[in-house]
This record gives sequence, structure tokens and C-alpha cells, in this order.
Amino acid sequence: MASTPTAAVEAALGGSVEASERLDGGMVGDVFRVELADGRVAVAKTGEHDLSIEGRMLSYLATESDLPVPEVYHADADLLCIEYVAGTSTITPAVERDAARQLADLHRVAGRAFGFPFDTLTGPVSQPNPWTERWVSFYRDQRVRSICDRASRAGALSDELATRVERACADFESLLSEPETPALLHGDAWRTNLLTDGRRVTAFLDPTCYYGHPEVELAYVDWTETFGDAFFDRYQRERGVDLGAAFWDRRRYIYRLSPLLVHVHLFGDQYREELAETLARLGY
Repeated sequence: MASTPTAAVEAALGGSVEASERLDGGMVGDVFRVELADGRVAVAKTGEHDLSIEGRMLSYLATESDLPVPEVYHADADLLCIEYVAGTSTITPAVERDAARQLADLHRVAGRAFGFPFDTLTGPVSQPNPWTERWVSFYRDQRVRSICDRASRAGALSDELATRVERACADFESLLSEPETPALLHGDAWRTNLLTDGRRVTAFLDPTCYYGHPEVELAYVDWTETFGDAFFDRYQRERGVDLGAAFWDRRRYIYRLSPLLVHVHLFGDQYREELAETLARLGY
């Protein structure tokens, strides 16, 4: 088990660490709650991947939106220090409605195109974000084809499954629609990346943000079973939209392909089966 990077934290924050506690972390590093002698409390994360990217994403969300995210105290490739926010991952109907309101507000932040000012990471996997004028092209090429190619090269995806994914990609123009404007997305809004007090979301953690179609965020929430009817009912009222049968019967499954491919690449067997079932549901 990794130990607290005490010296690095003290150098970054300019104070001595008096106590530390290991927290549940994500797939990209070790996470600690640290208490400093001057009374400050922070979260320190270390890992093998460039943590400055996570810091930049959190700072971007803090600047460009009202989404509650931890303040970034220090970020470099090896160490990320952020504000400690108390909370659990408890989901209640009230939390669902609050999350819907906050994500609806986030999705009102419009971008100049689809993509992001810099490439990011989803877990340990690079996420390309070149500015692209059309959503369908961006999702097909920078999300689905990009990770499909990576998983194939790594041997995690069979030629047969890769061919089926490509057949689906060839039909995206007729299956997906363009949003009115590119919307700012959190990108990884699921239970373990939320802190709540039982009534509202107090912090959204570990973003993989970019400008895209709001539906891809909603499809991810649905796939991870993070929220249910209370969330979707409130979101549709907030945005004045009706997702409709086409989303529930088809598009949400198309938007599962990207995270499923990421999980196939990282974790293998159980997600290969789910990917195959999703493609079959879509007719590929």
C-alpha cells in the first residue's frame, strides 16, 4: 500500500502534515486526506498518469461554470492537491433532482465547437479533443473510433467486435443528431465521482470534461445506473426537452459504445460481453 507523499505535499502546500488518512480513490492513483499543522485540510492524489490534467479540468469547470468542484491548490504531473469536501456517495431522490438541476446548468455553457482546449484523460486512457465543427464526426472519430483502435492494438478487442463497431460508426450520421450548440460536459458523472449530503451534490469529482452533446452525459448516467426517474424528470423540465423514444430505444445505446470500449480496453472480459450485447441490440 502506498504511503502518504508527505514531503511532496508539504513542499506544494507550504506547511507541515500532521495527520493523513487513505481515501477510496479512482483507477489512476492513490488518494489521501491530509491535515496540516495550520488547520488546513486537503486531498492529495498521486499516480502514474499526468495529474496536472485533472487539475486543469477542475480549474476550467470552476472558472467556466457554477458546478461545485473542489478548489485546486496544487497540480503537477505527479501530485494533485485539492480542497477536501465532506460528503458521501449517498443518492436520494432529492440528490437526483439537485444533480439534474446542476448538470442542466452546466449544459447551458456553450462552446465554440465540439472538443476542448486540451486533450484530457478518462481514467488512465487519453481522450483526444480536437475542435470539430460537427458532433457526429467528433463522437464517431474522437470517442468511438479512437478507443476502438487503441483497444484493438492492445489485443483487448477482437477483430470481429472491432468490425461490428465500425459498421455501427458508418451509420452514425443517420442515427445521431446535432445539438443546437456544443455543451460543456462533466464527462464522468457517476456515483463514485459525486459527494452528497443526502439532499444535494456538494462536489463533482474526477471530470473528463469537453464540449459535446448533452445526451451523451445523460446516457452515461443511465448506463452507470447512478440516477433514475427523479433525475431524468427534473432534467427534462429544467432544459425544456423531451428525450423521447428515439433516445431511450436507440441513442442511449449508441452513446454507451464509447465508455464500454474504454472498459473493454482496461478490464476485458465482462465488458466485451456487454459490448457485444449492446451492438446486437443496435442491430450490428
